[in-house]
Amino acid sequence: MTKFDLIKECGNANTIGISGHIRPDGDCVGSCMGLYLYLKKVFPEKEIDVYLEKPADIFQCIKGIEQIHTECSEEKKFDLFFAVDCEKSRLGGAEKYFDQAERTANIDHHISNENGCGNINYVVPTASSASELVYDLLDETYLDEEIAKAIYIGIIHDTGVFQYSNTSPKTLQIAAKLISYGFDFPKIIEETFYEKTYVQNQILGRALLESILFMDGRCVVSVIDRKTMDFYQVNSKDLDGIVNQLRIIKGVECAIFMYETDTLEYKVSMRSGGLVDVAKVAQIFGGGGHIRAAGCTMNGTAHDVVNNLSVHIEKQLEEISD
Repeated sequence: MTKFDLIKECGNANTIGISGHIRPDGDCVGSCMGLYLYLKKVFPEKEIDVYLEKPADIFQCIKGIEQIHTECSEEKKFDLFFAVDCEKSRLGGAEKYFDQAERTANIDHHISNENGCGNINYVVPTASSASELVYDLLDETYLDEEIAKAIYIGIIHDTGVFQYSNTSPKTLQIAAKLISYGFDFPKIIEETFYEKTYVQNQILGRALLESILFMDGRCVVSVIDRKTMDFYQVNSKDLDGIVNQLRIIKGVECAIFMYETDTLEYKVSMRSGGLVDVAKVAQIFGGGGHIRAAGCTMNGTAHDVVNNLSVHIEKQLEEISD
C-alpha cells in the first residue's frame, strides 16, 4: 500500500487524535507515542491527544507517556483520528472518536486488516511492526532522540529484538538509523524487553511448570486462571512473554498460552515456529495477528478452548505432513 503524506494530511486538522488497540503492547505504545511526539513537534499549535489503556510501567522511559488519556469518557469530535497497530474495532473506548471524526487514518501491519479502515490507509502486512510504518511516514528533518527511542521500542518488541521472521533488512536499517540518535539502546532492550520483577518470574515459572505437551510434543499449552493471578497479585501485563518461553521448548511447533479474563472467558496468545499460521487460527475465533504470533478471546472452559484451537492447529500440521 502506498505511503501518504503525513504532514499534508495533518495540515488542515486543528484537532488530531491517536489511539491503538486494547491491552497495548510495546509496538502499540511505541508507534502511538512516536507518532504523537512527531506531530507535537511539527505542529506545536495543534491540539493532539493520544488514547490508550494504561501502558505497562516499563514504558515510562518514553517521553510524554504521562500525556496518554486512559479514559474515553469525554465527548469530542476530532478533525483527524488515527487508528494505529489495529483496525477500528480493537480501539476499545476510542472507537467512538474514530467513528465521529471528520477524517480518519489507519496505520497497521496486521494481515487481517490488509485493506485498512480509514479514509487514508497505510497497511503493510509484511512490515515488522506498526512502528516501522510510522517511521516510513516521518520526515527525518523533524526526527529527534525521543521520537527515535519510542519507535525503536516498538520495533524491538514486535520483532523479539530482531529474532522473529518479520525482521527484514529494512527493519535493521531503520533500527541502525534510530540508534544513531544517541539513546542508550542496550538499556532500553534490557529494561523494556528482558527485565522482569520477582513476581513476574514466579508466575512464569508456574506457567512453565504446569504446561502440557500434546500432539506428540509439537504443541504446548499453559493456562493461568483468575485464582492463580489473584494469589500472585498479578495482572495481564505481568504475563507478557510467557507464550514466547513456551514456544522455545525443543520440538514445539505451536505454543498456546491463555489466562482467564472472566467466568468462562480466556485471552489466548499463540506463537508458531513457522509451520502453523496462527493468524488463520485466531481469525476463526474473532482474533488476528501475524503468521507466527496471534491471539484472540474465547469463551468456554479451558478444555473447550484448547480443544477448539487444536482442531485447526492439527489440521494445518497434517496438511504439511501430507
